[in-house]
Amino acid sequence: MAARTFRRFVVAVVAVGFVSLPLAAQIPEKFDNLQVLPKDIHRDTLTQIMRGFTMSLGVRCQFCHVERAPVAGAPGGGGGGGGGGGGLNFDFAKDDKDNKKIARHMLKMVDSINNKFLASIPNRDDPPTSINCATCHRGLMKPTTIEAVLLTTTERSGVDSAIARYRMLRNDMAAGRFNFSEQPVGEVARRLIGQGKHADAIKLLEMLQEFYPNSVNIDLQIAETHIAAGNRDQGIARYRAVLAKNPNDRRAQQALQRLGVQP
Repeated sequence: MAARTFRRFVVAVVAVGFVSLPLAAQIPEKFDNLQVLPKDIHRDTLTQIMRGFTMSLGVRCQFCHVERAPVAGAPGGGGGGGGGGGGLNFDFAKDDKDNKKIARHMLKMVDSINNKFLASIPNRDDPPTSINCATCHRGLMKPTTIEAVLLTTTERSGVDSAIARYRMLRNDMAAGRFNFSEQPVGEVARRLIGQGKHADAIKLLEMLQEFYPNSVNIDLQIAETHIAAGNRDQGIARYRAVLAKNPNDRRAQQALQRLGVQP
């Protein structure tokens, strides 16, 4: 990395936030096997970058680094009489773990996006908007979306498991890992409808309505799904539920008229 590019990267990573790193005492003053970061990087700067990684991905050092045998008496491990196991110790130079190799590719990707692709955008913001690890990961080891979680779980284990998974993840909304607005579940329902899985789509939408009971959009989507599945009476009931919440909703009025029913 060029010095200017690297400085931008460090600012982005450090902006993620600081966490305690109990292994700081193990980090050497000089480093071996640096392939992307500058070989003369300062110890404190590298420590800050590693802290940014742990925060962004919700992992610890052993996610990328190879552990040696415990160090007797090291912080967090005991070490004096009574059977403490010693603290963790790492061979930071080793490349045995794929996660470390992947991290190098990610560093290059972030650098390329920020300093090639985003830099070529006309009338770019000043100061420029840039990305960092947290932009995609948001505390997850592998970036994903709630849509992907629901679709994958439905495919593998069924819609009931997907609903249970959604409820569990929603309990940790404050972490900000997923988008729990109406839109993602609605999009998943559309995908399921496209696959002919109308009953699964309706189950997901009815679950969503527990969290957004006043949403006419959810009622509309449930109504449309019932009609597409041939459930005329249930669809009409849902369109009327829309009008009970919003008597002037033209979408529901027109849908009922097409069905030959008075709004």
